[in-house]
Amino acid sequence: MAGPMRRNMPFVKNTAKKGTLKRLLKMLLTSYKFYITAIVVCIILSAIGSSISSTFLKNIASSIENNDWQSFIRVIIIMICVYIVAVIANFFQARLGATVVQTLLRDIRVKLFDKMQTLPIKYFDTHTHGDIMSIYTNDTDALRQLISQSIPQIFTTVLTITVMLFIMLYYSVWLTLIVILNVFLMFFLTKKIGKNSAKFFKSQQQSLGKTEGYIEETMHGQKVVKVFTREEKCKEEFDALNNQLCSDSTKAHVFANIMGPVMNNLGHLLYVLLAVIGTVLAISSVPNLSLSGEKLGLPIIIAFLPMSKQFTHNISNIANQINSIFMGLAGANRIFTLLDEESETDEGYVTLVNAKYDEFGNLTESQEKTGIWAWKHPHKKDGTITYTLLKGDIVMEEVDFGYNKEKIVLKNVSLYAKAGQRVAFVGATGAGKTTVTNLINRFYDIADGKIRYDGININKIKKADLRRSLGIVLQDTNLFTGTVMENIRYGRLDATDEECIEAAKLANAHDFITRLPEGYDTLLTGDGANLSQGQRQLLSISRAAVKNAPVMILDEATSSIDTRTELLVQKGTDMLMNGRTVFVIAHRLSTVMNSDVIMVLDKGEIIERGSHDELIAKKGKYYQLYTGAFELE
Repeated sequence: MAGPMRRNMPFVKNTAKKGTLKRLLKMLLTSYKFYITAIVVCIILSAIGSSISSTFLKNIASSIENNDWQSFIRVIIIMICVYIVAVIANFFQARLGATVVQTLLRDIRVKLFDKMQTLPIKYFDTHTHGDIMSIYTNDTDALRQLISQSIPQIFTTVLTITVMLFIMLYYSVWLTLIVILNVFLMFFLTKKIGKNSAKFFKSQQQSLGKTEGYIEETMHGQKVVKVFTREEKCKEEFDALNNQLCSDSTKAHVFANIMGPVMNNLGHLLYVLLAVIGTVLAISSVPNLSLSGEKLGLPIIIAFLPMSKQFTHNISNIANQINSIFMGLAGANRIFTLLDEESETDEGYVTLVNAKYDEFGNLTESQEKTGIWAWKHPHKKDGTITYTLLKGDIVMEEVDFGYNKEKIVLKNVSLYAKAGQRVAFVGATGAGKTTVTNLINRFYDIADGKIRYDGININKIKKADLRRSLGIVLQDTNLFTGTVMENIRYGRLDATDEECIEAAKLANAHDFITRLPEGYDTLLTGDGANLSQGQRQLLSISRAAVKNAPVMILDEATSSIDTRTELLVQKGTDMLMNGRTVFVIAHRLSTVMNSDVIMVLDKGEIIERGSHDELIAKKGKYYQLYTGAFELE
């Protein structure tokens, strides 16, 4: 569907959830405990190496001041060894970190995809595909930056700051107090600026999802956009979304980018203050409060200046990582929101099994394929199991349904489709024709009433087994990347090549397939973009044919096929429908004339039912539709 037609669809929630970081860390620690432990050890070694570098300056200055060249050489050797250890630790941290991050992202993508397979159709009807794709791309990338850069850097920085604080207190309490006061000022500014930054980064992630969703759907619907000359309107709507994204991103990055310069300038100011105040304290002979007991002098001041710079630089690092942290947490929040979506519920316990008749004529379960299918129905009360032959007998009794409680789509719908009957639904757009078939598939559950399949309430049948017994051809054809043969076999994965070819012949698709460059081995991409709409629909019918289900749903299956092709398909579908219960939704009344029962729906209610001749004789709504007195669409 084109973007302009779905722009008001709701998007994935982006409300901040408490505990997102805690949940993320728990996931890391649970699955990658060994790697995380090794990374932490490497970070500690690296942090210690970078923290004590300033103490070497102090010892070097003292050695030179005292002409102690032996101590000077010893300090140089120790310093080289420490740096070598730090470099090795950094190397292994990077290697292990990359392994953890990429493995985690792989696992998250698997979980997202697996979760997506369990979600009900309603989820995809109410969320744009582009916004869902944004979770797989933008949000996982933001999470990657959070785990690979922000969290390790924050941990390293905090550890470095802690070690350096003890070192500074060891040499001079007075100079350390000056540094701490400066840090408090930094934290105050970070909190003020970061509060606004977090709010706008959340908005940015949501706006990004909306914009990408609109782009994806507009690309998918380019033919619709062009045929209705909606290019300018699309540009206006895209500009509105893009401008909102620009506004949210600008606000987020303005606040985030302010932090760096502010923190750097405060660091420079601290550097000057320490040099001046330290010199004054040393000259004035003020007692130096320190754990070392050393007098405040030039060696300590020389060591303190780079220490203060390194200390404030690490504080700045925390501030600079805040934007990545908020982006990563916003992305993680959207990922967890999708993972926490309620899966499609299935309380069914009746299953579909291969069956055979024993010597007494009783239906029993078979471990081999027999061509006979039965419903295996365990009875909870007495523990017995009964087998009911799969025939395709479907009954709807006084069914009510609404996509939400406020709007009821179907009202008091009852129908009786005996095995082998053809039941057709006709009516204006929005009358509820497709909704009826969606209820048989249990894509949606009814609000009231009952639907029975071979006498069994479909709520008792496992959804996967229910859908295995149904073949469906939709108006919107979906083909997958793969060969023509693989797309036909999608209907039944254990089908042989010969069965797929027979199904194609049944649907009258064999002729055009053999004229393709590689025949059945022709590779289809882009939803079968290299085929005509009619050819794509013929493959869809072939896919339903190879499934060989006892119940078939044809939802306007020939709507995209020209009249000449329709005549070819009609013969194939007649053979396909032979002996099966078939529900037909058609916009051409000529395709439903030979149905056993025709249901005329209007505003969610069945207002007429009967054969073609019976309904023509009534001269009601069907008669008006057939004679053109009332338009079907």
